[in-house]
Amino acid sequence: MREMVINTGPVIALVAATGTLDWLTEIYDVIWVPYEVDTEIRAGGGAAPESVALRDASNVIHILPPLTLISRVLANELDLGEASVIQTALQKNISTVAIDEKAGRRVARLHGLSVTGSLGILVKARHANVLGSLSECIQRMKKQNIWISEKLVSQAMAAVGE
Repeated sequence: MREMVINTGPVIALVAATGTLDWLTEIYDVIWVPYEVDTEIRAGGGAAPESVALRDASNVIHILPPLTLISRVLANELDLGEASVIQTALQKNISTVAIDEKAGRRVARLHGLSVTGSLGILVKARHANVLGSLSECIQRMKKQNIWISEKLVSQAMAAVGE
């Protein structure tokens, strides 16, 4: 099964890039959103694009109940969203997490998880011909004040031949 656990940053970035999350059904069977991540997203309000996109993509996105336990190591090193993403992946034996922040990515790798981020998901979607121009997605992200390093942009553009 093609599944992953996703953090707040990638949800926000993917909605900024595409306006929706519905297209994720083309590249993933299930995307798990920990309750703690959903809470962070809902803090922006029910009408926020990210909140709407999560509700509209309920065919692929599954919001989980609150975790009963988060490892002390994870809780001490990361924010609650990142810690809950990694803890959920470990508990559910899901090998892939979507985290954009450097510290969260490092800790996820230390726990043996495969890590992707917003750009990695967009590249995967572009390879699957799910999205049109990656360049346009990146421009929309930047217009929404989502920071992406130029090095990562160059790598992503080269990966899709744009």
